[in-house]
Amino acid sequence: MAATEQRRATWKQIGPGIVVAATGVGAGDLVATLIAGNRFGYALLWATIVGCLVKISLAEATGRWHLATGRTIFDGWSSLGKWTTVYFAPYIILWGFVYGASAMSATALPLAALMPAVPLEIWAILAGLSGLLLVWFNRYAVFEKIMTVLVGVMFVTVVGLAIYVVPDIGQTLRGLIPMLPDDSVFYTMGLVGGVGGTITMAAYGYWVNSKGWRDSSWMRMMRMDNRVAYITTGVFVVAMLIVGAELLHASGIALEQSDQGLLQLGDVLSDRFGGFVSTVFLVGFFCAAYSSIIGVWHGVSLLFADFVNHLRGRTNTDPRQNEKGWAFRGYVLWLTFPPMLLLLLGKPFQIVIAYGVLGAFFLPFLAFTLMWLLNSTRTPPEWRNGWISNTGLTVAGSLFLILSAHKIHGIITGS
Repeated sequence: MAATEQRRATWKQIGPGIVVAATGVGAGDLVATLIAGNRFGYALLWATIVGCLVKISLAEATGRWHLATGRTIFDGWSSLGKWTTVYFAPYIILWGFVYGASAMSATALPLAALMPAVPLEIWAILAGLSGLLLVWFNRYAVFEKIMTVLVGVMFVTVVGLAIYVVPDIGQTLRGLIPMLPDDSVFYTMGLVGGVGGTITMAAYGYWVNSKGWRDSSWMRMMRMDNRVAYITTGVFVVAMLIVGAELLHASGIALEQSDQGLLQLGDVLSDRFGGFVSTVFLVGFFCAAYSSIIGVWHGVSLLFADFVNHLRGRTNTDPRQNEKGWAFRGYVLWLTFPPMLLLLLGKPFQIVIAYGVLGAFFLPFLAFTLMWLLNSTRTPPEWRNGWISNTGLTVAGSLFLILSAHKIHGIITGS
């Protein structure tokens, strides 16, 4: 592919990066960052920033593959051998089943806290159904606008709260110096690896194409979009860490590891600042969780549709065409209705184990396959990895591999 003249990067074009960052930062990331501030004060501030740099590297590589080659990420995986499909097929099916229940439940929590007359399960079902309708009847352009509004509310709410609690500037700056408090090694690695990153990282290239960025002339715009998005995410998670450090660390309040920890924070805010501040935070919590629902319902369904196309021998299809296809809509239905059984019955132990094992390997799989693809002749020479990208992907892949081993050990031992 011959080099093409680079299009001008403009602020008005920014969008896919905001979508992927907002989708990745869900209730679980908020809890992890909040507990980091709760347990260690500002000491792990540097880790949240490293986490954003790692995700910039992954998202940039995914977008670069799509634009430089004109091929999708699943097309790239297929070129590496059938083993990628053997791993990916059960993973995306099982992941959607379990994640759908988790996302709906997380979105229901703040709604149930704001309007307790309605049972949590009803809110969860309504969250899933509304996500289904939004994605089913709208194309990417409308979806992006909705996500941008949700991100705006999230950002104003959480960053405003961080300013409201008056952060300790000196401690904040000291938190930029890498250090590892006692018993924080794996927690720190989890914080670095968990800031806005799941299978939705692989969906970034599809959103880039849905935006109309179809070739390497959009490379400069994609890179600007990606960096702005994850810088915004960085500010967001730093704000959450500040809230944990200022409100919870000094008082010694212990939060639950689950999404319920965010409801505990709402109670703390209500006691200290009054009901209005608590309500505003719960609205921000809802926007963070709901953006993950509609982001996954759209982005991972595009990835699944591409997967089905490859099984049928069709490649390089426009994701904008797939939005109304049966494979896309079938996966949206899979994300919505079967997981409702888990909401009502609980998660069977065997499914949780399989989900954990398969999921633990996805980000190492993504990082190392991107290195393989972007250092090979599959990529035009001018767009292959340089040392910065190779370093970023090596760090990301190695980090995620260690975290995978730690997670699987925890699943096996029950610790």
